[in-house]
Parts: sequence; C-alpha cells; structure tokens
Amino acid sequence: MKLKRGIQISLAILFLMIAIVLGYAVYLYLNVKSTANDIYEPREPVKEVSIVDNRGGVGFPIDLENEEPFNALILGVDTRANDRGRSDTMIVLSVNPAQKSVLMLNIPRDTRTSIVGRGTEDKINHAYAFGGVNMSVQTVEQFLGVPMHYYLKVDMEGFARVIDLVGGVDVENPFAFEYEGHQFDKGTIHLDGASALGFSRMRYDDPKGDLGRNDRQREIIKQVLKSTVQVSTVFQLESLLGEVSEHVKTDVSFDEMKSMLAKYRNVLERVESVEIKGTGKKIDGVYYYMVEQSEKDRIHQLIKEHSG
Repeated sequence: MKLKRGIQISLAILFLMIAIVLGYAVYLYLNVKSTANDIYEPREPVKEVSIVDNRGGVGFPIDLENEEPFNALILGVDTRANDRGRSDTMIVLSVNPAQKSVLMLNIPRDTRTSIVGRGTEDKINHAYAFGGVNMSVQTVEQFLGVPMHYYLKVDMEGFARVIDLVGGVDVENPFAFEYEGHQFDKGTIHLDGASALGFSRMRYDDPKGDLGRNDRQREIIKQVLKSTVQVSTVFQLESLLGEVSEHVKTDVSFDEMKSMLAKYRNVLERVESVEIKGTGKKIDGVYYYMVEQSEKDRIHQLIKEHSG
C-alpha cells in the first residue's frame, strides 16, 4: 500500500514537472511570437512592379521549407531628431542554400541613381529619407534589376546591441587607425558593439575611402550572420529579439524566421563579397559615386547566376 502510494506521488510530481516545462515552453514560444510580431513591418503594396521573377514580383512568397534562394536588403539607418534619417548602410544579400553560399555587396551610399517615385536622380541613400523602406527597396530593385524578397532595417544603436548580444565579433583589420576614441590595431581584432560602430563608420583615413568602409561593414555583417544563425533554442531567440525589438524592423514573419533558422543554418559556409565599381564625380558641387550601366549589368548577372 505504501509502495503504491509512493508511486502515485512520484507520478504526480513527474506530471507536475512536465506540465511546468511544457507551460514554460508555451510561454516562451508565445513571447517570442509576440516580440517577432512587434518587429514585423511589411512593405506597403505597390501598384506597379517593374522587377519580377517567376513568382510575380514584390510581395511573392518564398518557399523557405524547400530552401528556395532569396535576396534581402539590409538598411543601416542613421536616425535623427524630427527626421526619418538616411540609410547610412545598404547591403544586399543573395542567399542560395543549394550552394550553401551568400553573395554580399554594398551599394555605396553616394551612388547616383534614379529614385523610384520621385522622378529625379539623387544619392541612393536619400531614397529612405524621401520615402522610407518602400522607396529604398524599390530603388535598389531598379538599380540592380533584381527583386528584394526581404528587408531588414536596423538603427545604429540596435546594430551595436546585436553585436554585444552575440559576444562581439572577430575581424581582420588591414591597417591600424584610430576613430572616435577607439584604437584599431592591424590584424585580427575583437570588437564589441561600440567599437564595431567606429570600425564600420571610418572612411576619411581609409586609402579606399567609402569603398574601404564598405569592406569593413561587410566583414562585420558576415561575422554577425555567422553568430546569429547559431541561435538554436526558443529561449535564445526570445532573448535576442527582446533586446533589439526597439531598433529593428523587418518583413520576415515569425513563421519565416523559424524556417530560416531550421533550413538555412548551414548556408553561411561560403560568403563571397562583391564590390560595385564606379568613379567619383561632382555635379553642381555635390559628390556622387557614378556606376556605369555595364557595371550594373555585371552585378545583376552575378546575383542572377548565384540565385540559380
């Protein structure tokens, strides 16, 4: 009788523990979903789409379950008081899980191009100031001639926070320099969030100017991507999203996030960086980065071939 009673108590405790664990798992799941919904900000629908593929243009779904390739635009936004700000950084990712590779390129922010919806030519980073994410994405799509399936917008504070959350990043620095109170030695260096901002912003002391700055930005993004795809539990995802939710917006839904973590984890085995070639030119006293049509065609073809 005592043995039976002891078994009943043990089973009751076991069931209680299971209920607590399951309850906590459900709580975490719902909390992550809520946080993911907070940062979810779909693009506004557009009436006319000039860049299409076999899924029909902007807004078409990507079959993440079957590891379909996609393109994404990362916008690093420099926000200002009483001002939308400008996209200080514009990085395009072409992700191809079949090749287990990512093609990554910066669009120099001074690039002169036609701004979609404005009917004028201007610096490409001004598209965000004029029309936010929608105008930025459409302008990049027109500039490169390929669709952007997703976007990720992050302000500079959020950028630094993400780097701190993944434990910092190790990068290869081609030359020593000092910027905003931080000393960056030549060689492999470890950066926390604050120092990574300085490392990615300096350009006037770089022999390559803005292109050198772009190189450093791509290196940081590459290391951050490699760290974030290691997120493997709901708890880790909840912690990461909760910390950056005020600084990040994206049109990647919660279900798509789960698919990406499950299906695209090994895609970063090979990250290839591409530089958009051009020349500097002043027009009416304003500096622009001029990219010839032949160079745009070259980049377009690289992305198209990489996407299979």
